Amino acid sequence: MSKYPPQYHQDSDKEHMIEVFKTYPLATVISISNNEPLITHLPLVYRENDGKLIGHIDIYNPQTKLMRDDNKVTIIFSGPQCYISPTVYSTTQLPTWNYIKVHLKGTVKAIESRDALRTSLIKMTKFLEAPEHKYVLEADNPRMERALDYIKMFEITITDWEGKFKLSQDKKKGDIELARQELIRANKQSVEEFLNKVFY
Repeated sequence: MSKYPPQYHQDSDKEHMIEVFKTYPLATVISISNNEPLITHLPLVYRENDGKLIGHIDIYNPQTKLMRDDNKVTIIFSGPQCYISPTVYSTTQLPTWNYIKVHLKGTVKAIESRDALRTSLIKMTKFLEAPEHKYVLEADNPRMERALDYIKMFEITITDWEGKFKLSQDKKKGDIELARQELIRANKQSVEEFLNKVFY
């Protein structure tokens, strides 16, 4: 009996998964209320000292009321992805889609301290501004001070980790490298083409 997903597409190395959400911090955050999913897309920052994910959410977002009290939450981080044509490979293959995803489950706790929220927003900005740090969010920024009334901070304790790294690992070594090169090429090209269609 076959097992799904195939083990060669799974990556249990937490350091690899952490690298995904450090590089691609915009998360899909899913909560369940009355058997209905509530979904928000927002950046989460991984706190190294205790392994928790830290985020901020608008008070008017209906999901905000669930981001507390050890409620369960599912998080998805998405890395690069693209279609892999058989023409990419040096051997005969079928079309496929390669991607990197990290699925996490956890429990969420609200952080009510205004000072903690202010500090967290500053730290998140510093993280997102790396490595150039062209912009620094100062603690006395009046716009941030006014915004604090409309933002809630939360932290997520991760309980389950699943890395989905579908990168043609079932192919020959040379074809794995060709698929890697295509993933790089396609992602560079597709972003420009998509934005040109949507915004110009």
